[in-house]
Amino acid sequence: MIRLRPLSEAECYARCYGGSEPTVRIVRLEPRRPRHPTTVTGEALRRFFEDRLDGREHDVEAA
Repeated sequence: MIRLRPLSEAECYARCYGGSEPTVRIVRLEPRRPRHPTTVTGEALRRFFEDRLDGREHDVEAA
């Protein structure tokens, strides 16, 4: 199905539930800000985790 334009949340709600009720409100949330600045990338974290897992396998074989 080809859409001519993206639907808003209100339009999607109306299509799914047949209109809105006075008890339902749509609010816009600000994007979350990171809590602490990070110095490691996701890729570096993944490699570090793989290295730890690989090291664990060698420890099990030695025991």
